[in-house]
Amino acid sequence: MRTSRRQFIQTSAAALAFGASLPSARAQDDKILIGYWPIASGLPLYTALERGFFKEAGLNVEGVKFASAQQVAEAMIAGRIHGSANGTASAVLGLAEITSPNLFKIICSNPSNHKLVLDQFVVPKDSPIKSIAELKGKRVASGPGIQNVTLAKIILEKNGIPDAKVVELPIGQHVPALAADQLDAVYTLEPTGTAGRLKGLTRVLENGVISKYVLGAADAPWFGGSASVTTTFLKERPADAKKYIAAYARAVDFVRKNPAEVRKHIDGFTAIDPSLVQEVPLSGFTLYNEFSASDLGYFQKFFDIFTERKIFSRALPVKPLIYVG
Repeated sequence: MRTSRRQFIQTSAAALAFGASLPSARAQDDKILIGYWPIASGLPLYTALERGFFKEAGLNVEGVKFASAQQVAEAMIAGRIHGSANGTASAVLGLAEITSPNLFKIICSNPSNHKLVLDQFVVPKDSPIKSIAELKGKRVASGPGIQNVTLAKIILEKNGIPDAKVVELPIGQHVPALAADQLDAVYTLEPTGTAGRLKGLTRVLENGVISKYVLGAADAPWFGGSASVTTTFLKERPADAKKYIAAYARAVDFVRKNPAEVRKHIDGFTAIDPSLVQEVPLSGFTLYNEFSASDLGYFQKFFDIFTERKIFSRALPVKPLIYVG
C-alpha cells in the first residue's frame, strides 16, 4: 500500500510530462477543461455539454477523457484541467489533496448503495460460486487504481479472505476476461454487471458491496466518486467558476427529473453499447449544499479507512473539501 501511495506521488510529479499532450488550463483563455473517466456516473457533465447548459451560461467548457481517475487527478495537480466530473474516485482525489494541499473543492458526489447500484462483484454466468466468501484462492480482479484495489481487498477480508491477491484490469475488459475464463470474479462498477447480463455472459454475485462490507450498512451512502473544481480555478476565475458550478447543478437537477431522457448521453461519452443504455442503473447525486450530517459522517468514514490502511499519509477531513459557495 505504501508503494502504491509512493507511485501515485511519483506519477503526479510526472504529470507535467503526461500533460504535455494537453493544453495548459491557464493557456486556454476562456476555455474550461474538465477531466472525466468514461463511466455512467459522469452523466451530469455529459448532460450539461450535450444540452448546452454551459453555453447558455456563457461558458466554453470541454470534457477531457482519461483512462483512469488517477490520470484525472494528476492533470489537476499539473494545472492541465480545471476540475473533475462525477465518477472520479473520491479516494484518488483525497490522495491528490494530500500530495498537493488545497488542490480542489467538491461540488457534487455520487452516492451508491444496494438501491443506487454502482459497485458489485460479478462472476461468469455459469459459475458455481454463490457468495463472495467462496472466492478464496480464486482469480479476482478489480478496476484500475488504488481505490478499486483497496476496496476489493477489504470486501474480501470481510468475507474471510485475508491477504487476497487482486489484479488491476480496465473495467472495459472485465466481462471479456470473465467470459474467456481468465478470471473467476471481478470487483467492478456498473455498467459491467448490466452489460454482462444482457449479453448472457456474466451474472452479478452481489451489489452494493461497499456500503455493506466497508461502511457497515446496506443503505449507507458510499460517496465513491466526486465532481470537483480546482482552487486555482476558483481564485483566478471566480465569476466563471460560479457560473460553471451553477450550470453543473442545473444538469444534476435535469438528470434527476428526466432519467430516461438523459440516458442517451451516456452512449456519447462512454464505451457503453447504445442498446444497453436504457438498462444501466443511474447513480445518485449529492450537490455541495445538500450534504447532511449523516452523509458527511459516512464520507468521512470512507476516508478514514484509507488513513487506517496507511494509503493516506495523514487523516483527511472531508468537510473542508466541500465547496461552500
